[in-house]
Amino acid sequence: MDSAHIEREASHWLAKRDSGAWGTDDEQAFAAWQQQSTAHRIAVIRLQTVWQRADRLQALGAGVPRGEVPAPGTWRFSPTFERENSVAASDGPRPRVRLMVAIAAAVLLLALATLGIGYLRLHDPNTYRSQLGAIEIVSLADGTRVTLNTNSAVHLAFSAAQRRVDLIDGEAFFEVAKDPRRPFVVSAGGRLIIAVGTKFSVLRGASETRVVVTEGRVKVEEASGSVISAPSTELAAGSIARAGSAGVLINHATVAEAETYTSWRAGYIALRDTELADAVAEFNRYNRKQLVIADASIARIRIGGNLRAQNVDAFVRVLEEGFPVRAEDEGDRIVLHAR
Repeated sequence: MDSAHIEREASHWLAKRDSGAWGTDDEQAFAAWQQQSTAHRIAVIRLQTVWQRADRLQALGAGVPRGEVPAPGTWRFSPTFERENSVAASDGPRPRVRLMVAIAAAVLLLALATLGIGYLRLHDPNTYRSQLGAIEIVSLADGTRVTLNTNSAVHLAFSAAQRRVDLIDGEAFFEVAKDPRRPFVVSAGGRLIIAVGTKFSVLRGASETRVVVTEGRVKVEEASGSVISAPSTELAAGSIARAGSAGVLINHATVAEAETYTSWRAGYIALRDTELADAVAEFNRYNRKQLVIADASIARIRIGGNLRAQNVDAFVRVLEEGFPVRAEDEGDRIVLHAR
């Protein structure tokens, strides 16, 4: 099922929930639908984000029969729209306005996604890139699903013998379709991550490559060009491996612990007793407004918790309220000082 179809299903669920005809059975069915796939949950989050943050879409649909989508030309977008506003007395109850807003948001999101993918394919049909702060899901021809984290890019090189993906930048989560005749190989930072049918993420960092396995098994091999130069390392589900110049360091955790490293798929950053310097670097991956540590004395403060990846202000409030940190907003950046 492609991402466009999933987005449409999610919009229908949200529209029904806000139409007033929603009961316990609907709530349970909606929850079950979201549990079927990470892509379902991400679609719901994305539509809700568009609805809540993208200028509060206001759809004017006077004369449109109840439950129908307004025709092109009947929408007006207003940054001052509030969810509890009604459009006009003749338009019926407020749930209808929410219905139209949800569908309009879905259409807008799908249009933007289509334009973005089209732009990429004009330049290279085998390269996919996500924008800063965005999460993109790519369904491949073999049935594999690739979820790109913020500002990430992959290049596909499929052949009859191998399904190869080069992780050019950033991070990606792979849900690999089984095909024993064609191994699935991800190349990143001088390493080859090899799988047949499994789920894992790969983060390409400046000095190391991180591999997190949440289902099945993968092999990590060091490669120089096309020649394997060292024995392979096998990773089972729950493994978190960091491959750098000194070799491969493996942390054998539970699957639940490993999955926290992929919480970005739901829009969250999971901090686990993380040094402030590393937490700042993680937030900076998702946001144009950058955090800067001015005093080295606070760089090693440790912090934990789950925070929205793009909610820098909430992160700064946590720091100021719970730690000896003072923040100074300078417009395009927030400077953190010792207090």
